[in-house]
Amino acid sequence: MRPDTLGVVGLGAVGGSLAWQATLAGVPRVLGYSPLPAEGVAAVRAGAISTIAASARFVLEHAELVVIAAPPTATLRLLEDASRYLRAGAVCTDVVPAKQAVVARAAAVGLTHRFAGSHPMVSLAGRGFAGAEPAPFRGALVYVTPAGPEDTPAREVADFWATVLDAEPVVLDAADHDSVVAWTDHLPRAVASALARASRTDGPRGVTYGVEARAATQAAVTPIQTMRDVLLLNRHAVLAALDDFEGALGDLRAALREGDGRRLEAWLQDAASWRGRLSP
Repeated sequence: MRPDTLGVVGLGAVGGSLAWQATLAGVPRVLGYSPLPAEGVAAVRAGAISTIAASARFVLEHAELVVIAAPPTATLRLLEDASRYLRAGAVCTDVVPAKQAVVARAAAVGLTHRFAGSHPMVSLAGRGFAGAEPAPFRGALVYVTPAGPEDTPAREVADFWATVLDAEPVVLDAADHDSVVAWTDHLPRAVASALARASRTDGPRGVTYGVEARAATQAAVTPIQTMRDVLLLNRHAVLAALDDFEGALGDLRAALREGDGRRLEAWLQDAASWRGRLSP
């Protein structure tokens, strides 16, 4: 769908970018609301939105498509507001990186036929609207997760990502999504944080950490509260992935303990071969 009026609740890096790109793509009216007034002002000055809304309710009541671009816990609360105030015929989506809890909440408040979840797989360096970019979703993978058996909202949300934001939407069941991103996003971030924490507590003092250590821990630099909420929302899939990861570490530990060069080489070769098949 290409709405005449798009509403964005939350004008941080993701919400601000989404509003900005939609405006540049020719959406006639983009309403934006942020609980931080400075973000709304910055979005207007950048030309990312056409109207600063006084409340999330105003956005819900006036937009044909509403994107809730708030932190996870706030998104779960806002879905109840959406069930009360969403304009007749309008569709709602979100951008939380864990989907089962979100679509379950949407169903619980009666939004099954008017909601589909979204998870754009983009990485934005900054925070708040200062981290927004004018076109980060072009060519980006975006998961769209239906909230129930009715697939019309998912089709409309996917069409918005494709036709307005030039993204590559993939419709996927929420449970399958959470299992996939546990490996492709959440576990890597958790492992990076674990390595960074171990380096802080147990690593050598007074040394310069090199390129490899910096690269391996970069994903630990993330909005802490958001990552905390995402890991908790997707904890079952992340725990399952951690169990498998610990198995791989156990194989490495055993090869080193035994001084088994062949086993260690095979372990390293398996890892290198898999990584070599990925794009840089």
